[in-house]
Amino acid sequence: LFPDTYNYLGTDTVIDIMLRAHRKMNRVLEQEWAKRAPGLPYKTPYEALIMASIIEKETGVAAERARVSAVLHNRLRRRMRLQSDPTVAYAVTGGGVSLGRPLTRADFEAESPYNTYRVTGLPPGPIANPGRASLMAAVQPLETKEYYFVADGQGGHAFSRTLREHNRAVAK
Repeated sequence: LFPDTYNYLGTDTVIDIMLRAHRKMNRVLEQEWAKRAPGLPYKTPYEALIMASIIEKETGVAAERARVSAVLHNRLRRRMRLQSDPTVAYAVTGGGVSLGRPLTRADFEAESPYNTYRVTGLPPGPIANPGRASLMAAVQPLETKEYYFVADGQGGHAFSRTLREHNRAVAK
């Protein structure tokens, strides 16, 4: 469903509104897919939607979306696990609800096709309803050589090219 403000009449049903949001997601996804960069590591708009949902949950900082996308794309191309914390939260809760607590070591071991710490590649479906900016980032990532990022404690992320740099950022 596309996250947006929808006008409705008192006679509209929840299903009517959901169908409008679904149709709008399909339109926006089709528009962004048409502008996709060459050489993406996925072949369908649905895979782009899955990637966009991860980007949506990974950062609320607009300026970081394409860079987060770049890291995730670089990892996919190298067949590295995405290791996205929001996918773990989704796996643990079954989706649709907030975890309501920090992730634990046990959470990262959860058996689920959505747990990108345990499986390689994209999860089988979206973990959120991404907006246009995340969809755009999913199909037009930055070109970087970065493979890691971690929250910087100030609302953004520290990005790293190597595991050594990443471990320093984590320690900081």
